[in-house]
Amino acid sequence: MRSYLDFEKPVAELEAKADELRVVAESSGSAALAKEIEQLEAKAVQQLKDLYAALTPWQKTMVARHPLRPHFRDYATALFEDFTPLAGDRKFSDDQAIIAGFGRFRGRSVCILGQEKGNDTETRLKHNFGMAMPEGYRKAVRLMDLADRFDLPVISFVDTAGAYPGIQAEERGQAEAIARSTDRCLSLGVPNCALVIGEGGSGGAVAIASCNTVLMMEHAIYTVASPEASASILWRDPARAQDAATNMKITAQDLLRFGIVDRIVSEPSGGAHRDPEAAIAAAGDAIDAALTEFAGLGRDEIQARRAAKFLAIGRKA
Repeated sequence: MRSYLDFEKPVAELEAKADELRVVAESSGSAALAKEIEQLEAKAVQQLKDLYAALTPWQKTMVARHPLRPHFRDYATALFEDFTPLAGDRKFSDDQAIIAGFGRFRGRSVCILGQEKGNDTETRLKHNFGMAMPEGYRKAVRLMDLADRFDLPVISFVDTAGAYPGIQAEERGQAEAIARSTDRCLSLGVPNCALVIGEGGSGGAVAIASCNTVLMMEHAIYTVASPEASASILWRDPARAQDAATNMKITAQDLLRFGIVDRIVSEPSGGAHRDPEAAIAAAGDAIDAALTEFAGLGRDEIQARRAAKFLAIGRKA
């Protein structure tokens, strides 16, 4: 099923025209029509490539939020063997916005943390649109404790607009839970790797993304607050979200330049939603390379490299 974003209308028109001619060609068997269809398809491919080579930050935000973009469950199914989720924080309840467990990744036993948004009304409600409550971050800490005890690398998949901002979350200590999860990421004696697969929003993302290696999909975003929230704060006008997105430097390309992320994972032409299998395979290769870099290092060296990475952010050479 195709789903087009607003800026993809030229591509949509070309592909729709090709589909119409294809129906006619099937009934008439016209060789001329077949050639015209081929030309339209080639033009659509080139148009898509040109569009995605020059996306604005706001357009990248739209791509990062695309409903057909692969989510954590898609990555988990494709990349991990014997993935076994564990439930509950042993303090309050189980939060389905963060799925955490253990599995095997290319011969390694690993701990896996993932923010899941859901892909239809039922699952989006179940996973609270990927916005975790305090118990979600406390579950993540519990799993990281186990990973540290058994010397297992930790892989995090980041995809959230932010931690849940409701009264219930604040009553149960949302800020404290985020802080403790961030601290646990930074104190691990095992290597950890985070991949921003869609939206990396606010402390809700940082809580599981403070890692030795931070990867980012080519058309993902990573930001202190959503463009809409930032526009509301800065100009008291959420309609200026596009201005906020442009000024906040939220794209993978900007963040790589600032040293906030370590590597960009290329997406297929037209975004990960057009070829999820290729996007997930590329992500798997990047994660494998990141973990291999830390293979054989001692706990002190792993911690020292992580500390140096974050202390260097924002410093001038």
